[in-house]
Amino acid sequence: MEFFSHQTDFKFMATRHVWYGLSAILMIASIVMIFTRGLNLAIDFTGGVSAQATFPVTADLGAVRKQLVAAGFRDPQVQNFGSSRNIAIRLPPEPKMTTQEVLRERLEAALKAVNPGATVQQLSVVGPQVGSQLETSAGWALFFTLILIFAYIAFRFHTWRLSFGAILAVLHDPILVLGWFAASQTSFDLAVVAAILAVIGYSLNDTVVVFDRIRERFESNRRLAPDVVLDQSINQTLSRTIMTKVVTSIVVVALLVLGGPVLKGFSEALLIGILAGTYSSIYISSAIALECGLTAEHIFPTVKKTAFDHLP
Repeated sequence: MEFFSHQTDFKFMATRHVWYGLSAILMIASIVMIFTRGLNLAIDFTGGVSAQATFPVTADLGAVRKQLVAAGFRDPQVQNFGSSRNIAIRLPPEPKMTTQEVLRERLEAALKAVNPGATVQQLSVVGPQVGSQLETSAGWALFFTLILIFAYIAFRFHTWRLSFGAILAVLHDPILVLGWFAASQTSFDLAVVAAILAVIGYSLNDTVVVFDRIRERFESNRRLAPDVVLDQSINQTLSRTIMTKVVTSIVVVALLVLGGPVLKGFSEALLIGILAGTYSSIYISSAIALECGLTAEHIFPTVKKTAFDHLP
């Protein structure tokens, strides 16, 4: 199945400098938001208490917050998930926190003051030290991902030019996702980190597909101008790219709309990453390789120029 009824012939490389400007604006805005507003780190990173409770009737979120404060809990965050009878509670770390049994008793006592039928279904406690370790582990995971991507592409395509473009694209997408989370202050937890790593892999897959087609086009006609080869390669994979992204986005949007607050951050990260990855595989990875002077000789090192190469 093809998205377009005929082969497209868009001149992507001719407009790449305009898109560089858009990327620069988005990247700078994202970095500014990250450093000025920061991320709304969940208890996975900061430590604290996460609980889920069920009410026999629609939960009064305002009354729950008021009762939790009266019970001695600082800055409770309460929201519905799944249905109006289910609530998720997030509490910052407190010196008085001891065992889960004690916390469960305190929480249930506060909730039963709102409705005697309320019960705590799930309770988890994360210490600040564990949160710090998870933050460090997430950083190392991203670092090693970038190193391995660079090595893989350099080995497969025999040139650092494609690797450099791919690395910039891989950095571009997560920074835009982080910028969105800093601007929207959506809770940033381990599920979002998993989504970002998935976005990196998803974007890289698109990039490798385009790079494979670039290699095929250079192999079939090594005297074509590099910008022509890149335009042809992107156009030949464009229908597949759009079809894949549309189908995936339908699923992610469904998660975003119907998944509730538990899956909100995860689905937001995936949706933004899918959109950014589609753009970056065209105007970042491929275009940067062209800026670095990519030619057929870089992909096929054994190819030597001959006296006939200048002929049309």
